[in-house]
Amino acid sequence: MRRPGVGDDIMKAKTFILTALAAATCAAPALAQSDDAWRAPRAGEWLISARVSNVSSGADDAILTSAGVGTGLNVDVGDSTMPTLGFTYFLTDHFAVEAILGATKHEIRAQGPGTDVAVHETWVLPPVVTLQYRPLTEGRFSPYVGAGVNYMVFFEGEDMNGFTVDLDDGFGLALQAGADIGLQGPWSLNVDVKKIWFDTDAEINGGALTSDVSLDPWVVSLGVSRRF
Repeated sequence: MRRPGVGDDIMKAKTFILTALAAATCAAPALAQSDDAWRAPRAGEWLISARVSNVSSGADDAILTSAGVGTGLNVDVGDSTMPTLGFTYFLTDHFAVEAILGATKHEIRAQGPGTDVAVHETWVLPPVVTLQYRPLTEGRFSPYVGAGVNYMVFFEGEDMNGFTVDLDDGFGLALQAGADIGLQGPWSLNVDVKKIWFDTDAEINGGALTSDVSLDPWVVSLGVSRRF
């Protein structure tokens, strides 16, 4: 069975974004005539975003013995789609700081020739803080790019099928691109994509097996924002 790769993750992101933009294109003409016109946020204002986010990892790292010998197995981390919140504060009309909150649940599997077994299930809290640049201050389309850091916290883990798994928390780096598309008054449609780089050391069965797992997830989100 073919494993999902980076190309599949990029295709998911593109599909998600195109769907969101198509929805915005259909909605905008009806709202464009409203007297309650949307405008981009300004210095000192907030955008609060309620989103649905898909978190997908292309992890495919080898599982080794404690002596560093390959087992023929690789780590697979399942996707997760959950609600998230974004809080964006505008330092100036062009620069803003965003923090996201939310937790996702992922199944971890060991896969190889003739083997596909679930070993662990865990919740992940991946708060991300980015500094955004927003080039446009006029019109209904407010794109942005950003860069920042995240901290991965694994909690409420559940071992499965006789395996025990320990995962290390830690810091990672993040890049971001997205846009707010004005709807009406303070409301906008938000499309957001983040790429996070994060590695974790996994110990299986007390260290009898190990893996240096490059999670490196894509976080693709669609939601609604309100200006305050």
